[in-house]
Amino acid sequence: MKGANLVGAELYAADLREADLREANLVGADLREADLYEADLYEANLHGANLYRANLHGTNLRGAYLREADLREANLVGASLEGAYVTLEQFEEIKKSFEPFSG
Repeated sequence: MKGANLVGAELYAADLREADLREANLVGADLREADLYEADLYEANLHGANLYRANLHGTNLRGAYLREADLREANLVGASLEGAYVTLEQFEEIKKSFEPFSG
């Protein structure tokens, strides 16, 4: 699915493990609770995508455009974010996913 046009796609809880989504256009896509374990999203456009509680464990997000994407409670353990475009607010949210649980 490299370069796929998935603008506004409804992918709630979709199984996208190890999917090749390099350079895909996922603007405004609903990826809430989607399983993107070890998916390749290199340079994908995720502007405004909803990734709330998505599993992004080991996902390649290098060069991905994530501005205005909802990353709350997303699992980003082992994800590669080198060169990803994020806002400072998103960066703070991303940092939370790497902090040990304290309860």
